[in-house]
Amino acid sequence: MKRSECPVGSVDFRALQCSLYSNKPVLGSQEQYQWFPFYGATNPCDLNCIALGYNFYYTFGKVLDGTRCSTDSEGLCINGQCLEAGCDGILGSNVQADVCGHCGGKNDTCIFIQRIYQDYSTVSGFFGYKNVTRIPVGATLVKVTDQSKNYLAMMDSEQNFLINGNWAIDWPGEYEAAGTMIHYRRSADSHETLEVTGPTLQDLYLMVLLQEPNPGIKYEYWLPNESPSNVQGDASPLHQYDTDGRPVYTSTNPDESATVKPLMATRTESQPDFCSRCKQPKGKSQRIREYCHSDFVFRVKIVGKKITGQETRYDVQVKYTYKNNYHVTHREYVWVSNICDCPRIIEQYEYLMMAQRHVNFEHTLNRILLRHNSYVKLWSPREDMYLRSIGKHCHPVK
Repeated sequence: MKRSECPVGSVDFRALQCSLYSNKPVLGSQEQYQWFPFYGATNPCDLNCIALGYNFYYTFGKVLDGTRCSTDSEGLCINGQCLEAGCDGILGSNVQADVCGHCGGKNDTCIFIQRIYQDYSTVSGFFGYKNVTRIPVGATLVKVTDQSKNYLAMMDSEQNFLINGNWAIDWPGEYEAAGTMIHYRRSADSHETLEVTGPTLQDLYLMVLLQEPNPGIKYEYWLPNESPSNVQGDASPLHQYDTDGRPVYTSTNPDESATVKPLMATRTESQPDFCSRCKQPKGKSQRIREYCHSDFVFRVKIVGKKITGQETRYDVQVKYTYKNNYHVTHREYVWVSNICDCPRIIEQYEYLMMAQRHVNFEHTLNRILLRHNSYVKLWSPREDMYLRSIGKHCHPVK
């Protein structure tokens, strides 16, 4: 329940109550004072008033019902107690809106979208605006973070820049667009965030003004269940601008765009010259085949990463197993036989993985191994549902 602002010139209700005691004898003496609200006392629902020009305050009992608890609170005082209205408009109900924006909801009417955008256009000399993603209408709790010397930018659905457009950098602050507020923050160490409460009433287009190679832009938001097809992880059909301000167009078909690579991990080591582009199983039949031939299919959180020789070792926390031909514990090591960041994996994120058991010829090594093209995806409710049902397609070994 949003509080309506009082008309200009209105007298504050608490101040009015204090003023009723002005120019009247109090404290058992004939001294008279001008009284104004004092907010530093313990109980915010006591009528605490400070004497003008003096350093003491006096409590004249309780405030009248309906008085705000403080200047920055949505709560109201009722019978001496500070009560806040829940999202249902009832004082003291404590009912809160869930992340989907539904009052008293259980976060089950929307899905969580989380991606990482990364490309290496500046390696080949491109500096300018690049498309990152389209944030669909209806999105809530949008958060975008970047830790580089690049600048985040945003357009509305009519291709009007909202933040950091036309080669001009805006001040951090609040900007109104798409029926909601956009909170833009930028620190001295080049850390940027964009936060949108939502729900958005139109599509928003996230862009980046490249000044240096992009180390990775993280973005996330919640979207209603009925619109999963609106999720776009690839480039949008918007303009991109080069250093001369000339537009560069990307394809409207995400599969044809080579400028955006979603779900890519931030590299912590330089990529060796012999590394090739990462590939993953595509299509339903390939993914079923990968599942059926894997020894382990599980959901893990990446706790740590270490380069050992020409291999990468991930310390993982096993959250759930969909399939395990061999015993797994709560904490495991998952190995990759390259240092090319293939598959793409980032620390502190949760992934769905299909892996193999690897035992060397001497039987001195027994470990969980990912190939460079193994199935590895960021966890999402949709992928989770898919893996829970995919096992029925595997034929038993005779």
